[in-house]
Amino acid sequence: PAATPASACGRAAGLPPRGRRRTPGLRREDVAQLAGISVDYYARLEQRRGAGPSEQVISALAGALRLTADESDYLHRLAGYRTGGRGPSSRSVSPGLLLVLDRVVDVPAQVLSDSGQVLARNAMAESLFGAPALPGRAGNAIWRMFVDGDSRRLIPGELQPVLMANHVADLRATHARRPHDEEVNALIRDLLEASDEFRELWERHDVAVMRNCTKTVLHPEVGPLALASEVLLDSTGEQSLVLYTAQPGTDTAERLELLRVLGREKFAESWEAR
Repeated sequence: PAATPASACGRAAGLPPRGRRRTPGLRREDVAQLAGISVDYYARLEQRRGAGPSEQVISALAGALRLTADESDYLHRLAGYRTGGRGPSSRSVSPGLLLVLDRVVDVPAQVLSDSGQVLARNAMAESLFGAPALPGRAGNAIWRMFVDGDSRRLIPGELQPVLMANHVADLRATHARRPHDEEVNALIRDLLEASDEFRELWERHDVAVMRNCTKTVLHPEVGPLALASEVLLDSTGEQSLVLYTAQPGTDTAERLELLRVLGREKFAESWEAR
């Protein structure tokens, strides 16, 4: 990848300062970390060794480097992939939403595609959900809700049925807008095969776009967090910025502040260990 896009996203990516450098931009380790791949694998990509990268890896690199839509399309073409039929989860984050996300530091916030793909997270959201934005099924909120037990355990059992039903109704609304989108159809096929619960809900044919709602997260370190989800859509309606807020003066507000402090301490410890 070219150095210019990397230079533009170094500070915005939230990476720690590295001291004075002769050349600006992201280090190889930074790009690998943001893309969710190993440094060794990224080095082999740079050196054109081994098998070619998958389309998911190319999309993750485009997101890590904060490429524009045109730059992302060009990167995909260089890797031998088509650009015309890619779904929103494979595209770069909307510049407008990314601009807002980069300025949100006090509350968890993440950018989602309308098929549930997590495209970007701020540091607070990484602390809340336990991971950065990941490519593929590992980074899809709907998939993880139905298939991944660890993700399910973050939600109180009595609240899971409503949240799962909302996810399915929202995905059916997305499918209605783009019935021939291969990314959306592949997700639905995989969920129908992997989850009896999803299959039962899908057969109900409920349709509803998920908007502002409340959500309780059982965080393993700070305890339960009763959060309000505020949703900001981009101009296409295919991506949304979700902010998770707490009522001032509540236990959740205090726990969110504790989560912010813990996140900074872990970040500092990780940096000092290098």
